[in-house]
Amino acid sequence: MKQLSPRQQGIFQFIRDFMEERNYPPSVRDIVQGCKLSSTSVADYNLNIIEEQGYIRRARDISRGIELVGGSRPVRVPVIGQIAAGQPIPAPQPDAWSTAYLGESVEVPRDMLHGKVNVYALKVKGASMIDALIGDGDLVLMQQADTAEDGDTVAVWLKEEQAVTLKRLYRDDGRIRLQPANKRMKPLYVAPEDVEIQGKVVG
Repeated sequence: MKQLSPRQQGIFQFIRDFMEERNYPPSVRDIVQGCKLSSTSVADYNLNIIEEQGYIRRARDISRGIELVGGSRPVRVPVIGQIAAGQPIPAPQPDAWSTAYLGESVEVPRDMLHGKVNVYALKVKGASMIDALIGDGDLVLMQQADTAEDGDTVAVWLKEEQAVTLKRLYRDDGRIRLQPANKRMKPLYVAPEDVEIQGKVVG
């Protein structure tokens, strides 16, 4: 990587510090304000050079689409419980996102979060997703969500069965198909009103 100008070094350091503090990348407007630049076009010009020099990657169709290339510090993610039959997934408490959080946590590479915020970890109990390389005792990174697209791996609370499960979700002729990633297990078909999505797997 080539040397950046002092202004570009300042922008790059601002991006690193911003991501370290907030666990998601800054927007171009954040950079304009934080680095006291005159306009978004000045920020964009310098970001293009920083990207060309190999320090960052940008997804221009995403508002906060800046990713550090290599050397990014790991992020601590709170471990809030496990996916176990018979009880809903515990909701993360507000202090779970605090730097002073005293509960169990795990360090993960920042790249695994893909810029997502308020990510937490759950311990997996069971082997229904073993073919997706999610085994008993593994940790999955989750983001709170109450909706999902077909094919997403989600944690769902089955109201009638009073159980929580980790499966791929599909909508099938008015029913919800919860598809395991284990060739020895059959899919589970449930009524939409019986399903409460509690989170999506992000890593």
